[in-house]
Amino acid sequence: MRILIMEDEPHLGAAVQERVRQAGHTVDWFTTLEDGRAALATVQYDVLLLDLGLPDGSGRTLLREIRQTSSPLAVLITTAEDQVSDRIAGLSDGADDYLAKPYDLDELVARIAAVGRRYRPLVDNRLKVGDIDIDLERLRLTRDGQVIDLTAREWALVELLARRPGAICSRERIEDALYNLGEEVGSNTIEVFVSRVRKKLGADIIRTVRGRGYCLEQPATS
Repeated sequence: MRILIMEDEPHLGAAVQERVRQAGHTVDWFTTLEDGRAALATVQYDVLLLDLGLPDGSGRTLLREIRQTSSPLAVLITTAEDQVSDRIAGLSDGADDYLAKPYDLDELVARIAAVGRRYRPLVDNRLKVGDIDIDLERLRLTRDGQVIDLTAREWALVELLARRPGAICSRERIEDALYNLGEEVGSNTIEVFVSRVRKKLGADIIRTVRGRGYCLEQPATS
């Protein structure tokens, strides 16, 4: 998933960013409301990790703004405000979950997966495409029962396409899923990852739709 972190404590922010990336997600991290708002206006995120005590205002203000729109963004509050009344207020404002500091990073990753599932109900977490089985919950892919190892970005590409099999996904959407905001993307980088996945899963697994993007296809069977 594409995750936005809004956290002004540098050591914690860096640790969260690293752990969430290790879990296979694409992550952007900002320390102010202003920068977070700008990111939300330009990138489609799946989950927002929101600290309430940001230097230029309260995260609750942003949460209320988000819930006044039709955005399907999942919001997980991560804050030092740990009273029961604080949690009630955050959940009442529209947060999907509330995690008080200090928290365990593995628990955070598990909660990200849980809130993300609530907003992605249209696709089963276990998909079968020809002889390929894709387990989105366990991040595991097999072909004819054999586990196939994918890099983090190869997996991100497969997951993005597998969640809407047959639907065309634009190059820009793929770049958003594979790279952090502001990270330089080479002119043929997406083609390289598509080629790598084809070598591992079969040449006909991803179809190129010229001028529009890529889609996951049912591979040919013998």
